[in-house]
Amino acid sequence: MRPWHLGNTTVRSPFRLRDGLVALSTSSLQGDLRGQDQEIALRRLLGEHGIVELGDDETFSVGRKWRSALNKLGFLYPEVPSTSGISQSEIGPVDMITPNGWRLIRADTVPAMQECFLRALAAHYIPSALERKFDFSVFSPLRHTLAVMLELERQTGESRLNFIEMALVVQLTSRNDALTDIVTKILDLRSRRLAASNSRQFDRQERDAAAEAHGYVAGTFNDYADTNFRYLKATGLVQSKGRGLSLVPEKHVFIEKLIQDTGIPDSDRSYFVTLCNGAVLPTDNKDSALAVLDDLLLQLNRRGIPFEIEGKPTNTTADIAIIRHHIEEILSEHNEEEYAARQAASWEEIAAYMELIITRRNKKTLSTGDEIEVPQSEAPAYFEWVLWRAFLAINSLVNKPYEARRFKIDQDFLPVGTAPGNGPDLIFEFNDFVIVVEVTLTDNSRQEAAEGEPVRRHVADLVSHYNTQSGKPVYGLFIANRIDSNTAETFRIGVWFTRTDDKMQLDIIPVTLTHFKAFFEALFTVGRAEAELVRDLLDLCSNLRTEHEAPAWKMKIESTIMQQIAALLH
Repeated sequence: MRPWHLGNTTVRSPFRLRDGLVALSTSSLQGDLRGQDQEIALRRLLGEHGIVELGDDETFSVGRKWRSALNKLGFLYPEVPSTSGISQSEIGPVDMITPNGWRLIRADTVPAMQECFLRALAAHYIPSALERKFDFSVFSPLRHTLAVMLELERQTGESRLNFIEMALVVQLTSRNDALTDIVTKILDLRSRRLAASNSRQFDRQERDAAAEAHGYVAGTFNDYADTNFRYLKATGLVQSKGRGLSLVPEKHVFIEKLIQDTGIPDSDRSYFVTLCNGAVLPTDNKDSALAVLDDLLLQLNRRGIPFEIEGKPTNTTADIAIIRHHIEEILSEHNEEEYAARQAASWEEIAAYMELIITRRNKKTLSTGDEIEVPQSEAPAYFEWVLWRAFLAINSLVNKPYEARRFKIDQDFLPVGTAPGNGPDLIFEFNDFVIVVEVTLTDNSRQEAAEGEPVRRHVADLVSHYNTQSGKPVYGLFIANRIDSNTAETFRIGVWFTRTDDKMQLDIIPVTLTHFKAFFEALFTVGRAEAELVRDLLDLCSNLRTEHEAPAWKMKIESTIMQQIAALLH
């Protein structure tokens, strides 16, 4: 059996595909991506936009693989095989952005982006005119996996599908296999793993056995499962559960409706058309949309969240979608507030993520046995995210957790890209003061050019805002792995002139992530995770600015932090 996978094993982070599409949409390369020179040009375009690392790529495979990924998911018109008997003009111009591709580009919320990936993966069938290498009946891998998870839920009371179960069972099955037989195999693997004295050794032995049985390198099973999990999560229908996935409760009725569509494309032409336009979803049908809406209203009621639907029109699917999206946003905000309340208990995990940012390592195993990961390509986003979690853990914010961050998160509260420009990364409002946090992985002389002006402007804007709103003082906290002295000097002087040439004195403190991590850990170690202690530290560091130039000020900031840590611990 040949294992299958959703998406693309090269572009493991689905939301980066949107970044690539956005870059391509403003480029003359759109529609001209074939041949070595054009693959080099696409690779360069992606590098210039910070989407990929340029590095050494003598085969120019990055450009080719990105094009292939966008073709396969129907975000770019794929090249129609000559053997299909279909004219390219019937489908669309090769490598131009498709309707679903433009929908993804224009999506400005995570749910809207997830719907684009859902339409893409719901339109994806194998074998197909693009992938003929499989020797089983045509089926939808997305619906198949969701159906397996529903059957798991029916038999065990829980929809959870573990990583090793995807790797060694699900992605080696198709519609030719009965759901009950697939679940029997999953539960057998699960019970044998639970009985094993060493789960890692068990996993390795099982992968080696699968490699021998199916004729693949053992690592392929993990690579495909990792890709499948990432693209499944990009639909918004599943969420992390330990080292596995479970169905999102708010999406349960939608999923049940989705898997009822067991039809297959009636021709290669209809497959291409649906792929490029995106699949029809249950909520595109009024009756199904109403059923999904009724379930969402029931969930609000169960959780005691008030919602008034009287007077809201439900005549069309568009009317229903407006209400549905509003309810989903309300549920999402409540889920995020509950997540924020749990952060104080997760401070050691938060510190571990900081360590990965500091060391530039990808993974770390916690004392609990759980493994955490910072994907290399997403390190800037995770840097913002871990600082957001750190201040949520301090747990005395006046503003809501979703008001404190400017980056987007998914259903697992993980970052989807970095905060957009024209504003700070993070804004934390407390009872008596505000901290504006800016982070960067840039650690050389370019740091001042990239961060000096924007950080001061963002802090100045917030100073003006809070001066008129509440009079709360605003502190800037700039965090990097290494603080360049030119950056520190810019913040030490801390001057900003408004458009009317009024002079503002800004309070921005540059701190390394290493020292912030040490202070953060000390607060929780002694059980004094108090916002006022953070403010006291910033005041102490600020008071040193007039006596020293940047190199000495940086050293004094570091020694002050260490003194405060020592005072806390003793």
